[in-house]
Amino acid sequence: MATRDPNGKHPIQKLMDNPWLLLVLGIVIPTVSYTIWGWIELWLVPTATLP
Repeated sequence: MATRDPNGKHPIQKLMDNPWLLLVLGIVIPTVSYTIWGWIELWLVPTATLP
């Protein structure tokens, strides 16, 4: 079971109450996921044949 601090807040609640952490996660996670998605899409694009 998770340990609680003397104030009675769960550790996850303490993390989720931090607006700066949420801001950073909200910027970093989409940026990294879309970047990786873009690399995979570029890797899977077939080479173009020139006329």
